[in-house]
Formats: sequence, C-alpha cells, structure tokens
Amino acid sequence: METYRTDQAWWQALVGRDPHANGAFVYGVATTGVYCRPGCASRRPHRKNVRFFETWQQAESAGFRPCKRCSPRSPAGQDPRVEAVIRACQIIEGAESPPRLADLAQAVGLSPSYLHRLFKKTVGVTPRQYAAERRVGRVRDNLQTSPTVTHAMVEAGFASSSRFYANTAATLGMTPSAYQKGGQDMHIRFAVSSCSLGWVLVAATAQGICTIDLGDTSEALVERLRARFPQAALMEHDPELLAWVEQVLAFLESPREGLGLPLDIQGTAFQQRVWMALQETAPGLTASYGDIAARIGRPNAARAVAQACAANPIAVAIPCHRVVKRDGSLGGYRWGSERKRALLEREGHDPGA
Repeated sequence: METYRTDQAWWQALVGRDPHANGAFVYGVATTGVYCRPGCASRRPHRKNVRFFETWQQAESAGFRPCKRCSPRSPAGQDPRVEAVIRACQIIEGAESPPRLADLAQAVGLSPSYLHRLFKKTVGVTPRQYAAERRVGRVRDNLQTSPTVTHAMVEAGFASSSRFYANTAATLGMTPSAYQKGGQDMHIRFAVSSCSLGWVLVAATAQGICTIDLGDTSEALVERLRARFPQAALMEHDPELLAWVEQVLAFLESPREGLGLPLDIQGTAFQQRVWMALQETAPGLTASYGDIAARIGRPNAARAVAQACAANPIAVAIPCHRVVKRDGSLGGYRWGSERKRALLEREGHDPGA
C-alpha cells in the first residue's frame, strides 16, 4: 500500500474509485459526517469537504460514521456487491440469449429487485439494457465477417428481425446493412480546418458528429475519413457544419467548457461503456485504464479499455486524453502525446505533477 501515502495519491484514488486502494485508507466527508472506502460508488464529494484517514478507527475517533453502502469497517477486498454485479455481467456476456432477471438474481444470490437497483447503480444501465448492448456489440462484430445481415443477426442471438432492427439502428448510427457496406448510401458532411493542435476534421451524419480527428495535414485527415466510410457520400463545405466547426475549434481551445453539439457515437457495446465513463471524468482530472475498467464493472479489462480509447473516433468530446498510466505518466494517445499534454494543460491539469 506504499502507493497511497500522500493526500494527492489519496484524492486521485478517490476520484478514480480505485478498488486497489480499498484497505489503504478511508475518507470522511464533512458535509455528511460519513466515511467511505476510496472505491465507494457514492457521489464524489468536493475536495474541500474531504478528510483522509489511514484507518477507519481514526475516522470514527474524528466523529465520522461508516458508510452503509461500502461498509468501510469490513476487511479490505472487493465489495461483495460489486463482485455480484461483475458475476452478473459475466453471465449475461456468456449467454446466447438474455437471461431472465429472476434467473440472474438467483445465480448471484440476490433478490431480483435488489440486483436490478444495484446493477443500474454500478454499471449505469439495467441488466436488460446491458444484455441488449452486448448483443448489438456482437452484431457489429459479426457484420464485418458474416455473408448476410440475417446471418449476423442470428449469430448475435436475435430471433426476430423486427426486434433486431429496432435495437440496432440507433446504436450503430446507421442501418446494419449500411454499416456492413462501409457506409453505403450514407451522406456524411465534413470540413477541415487548421487549429492550434495542427489540423482538425469534423464529420457528421444526420444524427450528429461522428468524427473529430486531429492530424498534421488536411490530406491525411480526409484519407482517414474515406478509409472509415469507403462507400459513403462525403460532402464538404456544408454551411450548417461550418458553424459546428467553429464551435469545435472553440472547444479545442477551452475543453473545460464542454461541447453542446449532438454526437453520433458509433462503437461496440463495450467501447460505448468505456467512452461514457470517459465523459464522466471531469475536466482537469485523470484516471488510469484500470480506474475506467473498474468504473464500468470490468476490473480485469484494463487492456481492453486501452484498446477502446485507441479506437475513439471523436477526439476531446470523448475525452480519452484524460486517461493516463497508473503511475501518472501520460501513456499513449491516438493523436500524439504532445496534443494530449496540451489538452490536459488547457483543462488545468499538470501532467508532470
């Protein structure tokens, strides 16, 4: 536990809900009078209201009472409730068809209603929604190799074509057949502009921005877009999109302000869960790949999280630049370490601290 010996290390572990820090320290929240494990799923407190303690006994001597959610008095280790949710995720992922909630609850030793609440609180979606995301993810993978859309549908576990199309079109960002054919019959507007980070390409479907790409030349950016959507109809210099580009340029200069534009996020179910967790990481803060893996209920999937970050097509708006190595060093970045450093500095974070 030597890693967790300073206030800064404790705070970073708290922000990332680092499960490895459980047992190293606890923290108390002055406004509630409650103390928690660093991996507790409760709402993150303001830094000014937090006090750190090496033991729960010190926290109680200071007048704090134990959190009922994370049970900080119990021996260090994975919260059994989190273990139950992880086991439920594994059962869903290994099932050919979505398991019934009652069967899932019985398998993990919880009541159906409690598992439903706990699963949504931990993962961010219900077991049913998680199962649907997993099947759509399998569809996306199968579409790249299956001879027909119907074959991909059956392989993913959809028995009804109507249910399949109702569930997949929104998640894929296009019809399944269009996705399989590299965006055939799609119309994608795009524009390229110089910026302080080099060049930026912004592309959008009818649903929203599908690409924010950074690079050293405008030609390379356009080639990457064509490679991603080889069959799509690409349209440049759309007046409405140019107005969006201006907002993106302002956002790149001040990423703390956020981007108030619709996004068409196209990725596998797992990628979308990672990207959602990234969007929940506040500007100026960072998290490790392991932190993000734990946050989405897959604590052993740090490498897969890194791969999802590398596949992110929407720079800065999906802030994979906020993910660093466990030791705090920058680590890799799809658009280059210097751009990553610049973005973090613009958000008020010092990567060298």
